[in-house]
Amino acid sequence: MIPDVSTALLTDHYELTMVQAALQSGTADRRSVFELFPRRLPEGRRFGVVAGVGRALDSFERFRFTDADIETLREGDVVNAETLDWLADYRFTGDVWGYPEGEMYFPYSPLLIVESSFAEAVLLETLFLSIYNHDAAIASAASRMTMMAGDRPCIEMGSRRTHELAAAASARAAYIAGFRSTSNLAARQRYGVPTTGTSAHSFVLLHDTEEEAFRAQVTSLGKGTSLLVDTYDIEEAVRLGVEIAGRELGAVRIDSGDLGVLAHQVRRQLDELGATSTRVIVTSDLDEYAIASLRAAPVDGYGVGTQLVTGSGHPTCGFVYKLVAREDDNGDMVSVAKKSKDKISIGGRKYALRRFNDRGVAEAEVIGVGAHPENDGNDRSLLVPLIERGEVVGREPLEDARMRHRASRSELPVAAQGLAKGDPVLETLHV
Repeated sequence: MIPDVSTALLTDHYELTMVQAALQSGTADRRSVFELFPRRLPEGRRFGVVAGVGRALDSFERFRFTDADIETLREGDVVNAETLDWLADYRFTGDVWGYPEGEMYFPYSPLLIVESSFAEAVLLETLFLSIYNHDAAIASAASRMTMMAGDRPCIEMGSRRTHELAAAASARAAYIAGFRSTSNLAARQRYGVPTTGTSAHSFVLLHDTEEEAFRAQVTSLGKGTSLLVDTYDIEEAVRLGVEIAGRELGAVRIDSGDLGVLAHQVRRQLDELGATSTRVIVTSDLDEYAIASLRAAPVDGYGVGTQLVTGSGHPTCGFVYKLVAREDDNGDMVSVAKKSKDKISIGGRKYALRRFNDRGVAEAEVIGVGAHPENDGNDRSLLVPLIERGEVVGREPLEDARMRHRASRSELPVAAQGLAKGDPVLETLHV
C-alpha cells in the first residue's frame, strides 16, 4: 500500500496564487478544459509510451489540504485567508479522460483532458505533470530496451542511481514496458512488481576465497542461484561455480569488460563443463544500443540500471498542461490557445483515435478538435474515462497496462523497431 500522505503541496507556488487571483476576479468557477500533451517527442525518438496513470490517480485521491498543509501556507503568507478557507474545503468535482497506461503516444496526443472549474483543475497541473513526465520517460526508454531484447528478459536494477522514491516509480514504469522484474522491494510492496536478486561483489570480497563465497551462496540460496563471476578471474569463477553447484547452476552474471566477447567465452566454457542450461546474464551500464549490439551474443538476460532510470538520455518527456477551452461571459465554451513562438498550443476540447490500415498496422494519430473524428470502423478510440464527478473510475491492474503496451507496440509500423533517429512513426492529424 502507498502511504496515505497528502499530495496537495507537491505543487508550485503560483498554482495557489492563481487561484487567489481568480477567486477575487470572479473567474475561479469558470468551466474550463485543460489538456496534458507533448509538443514533440524527445529528439530522435519515434514513439513514446504512456505511464504514470495509476500513480496519478492514487496521488489525486490524496490531493487534500490538511490542517498541517494549511498552516504551512499561512505561516509562509503564500495566499490570503479567503483562499486558505477555499483550499481547506478543496475537492475536485470534475471529469478527466486520458490515454490508458501502456498506450503509445505521439506529438500533440491529448494524454489527459481535465474538465472542471478553472480553480479545481489548475491545482492539479504540477502533480500530473511531474508524474507523467517522469514515468513516461522511463517507460519510453524501457520499451526501446525490451524491443531490442526480444524474448530475453530485462531486469530493472537502477534504484541506487536515482532518488529513492523515484526508484519504485521507475521499476513500475519499466514493468509496464516489458521488463520482467526489478531489484526494488518497494516496487514489489507498492505495485506488485516481481523482484529478484542474489549477491554483489562485496559478498565475494567478504570471504577469504571466491570458493567460500560461492559455497555459502549456493548452500543458502540453492543451486538455481546466479553467481557473480567477474570479481577476480572469470574463467576460474565459472569453473568453481559449476564445480560447486553442478549442472543445475541457475546463472552466471558478468558485470564488466567486453560483454559480447565474454558472453561467448563463458557460454562455451559452461557448455564444455556440461552446464548447458546455465544462463548467462549481463549487466554494466546497458542501454538500448548496447542491448541491440548483444543480440548475436549468447546472452540470456540483461540487468539495466543507470540508463533506464534516467530515461536513456531523455529523463523527461516535455509534457505541458494548458488551458484549451473556457466558458465565456455568455456561458458558452470558447477555444483558447497559447501562441508563443515554439510553444504553441491548439485550442479546443480534443478527441483522439488511432487510425489503422486494412492490415491492422497503425497509420496516424487522428485528433478531433471540438468533435469526435470519424471512425471508419477499423480505428481505435484512445481516450478513456479516468475520473467522473471527482471519483476515480479508471484504475486497473498493472498487468492490463503491461498487456496493452505489448499489443499497442506491435501495431506500429516496422520502422518503430529500429534505433536510428527519425521522425515519429505516426503522423498526428488534427481534424
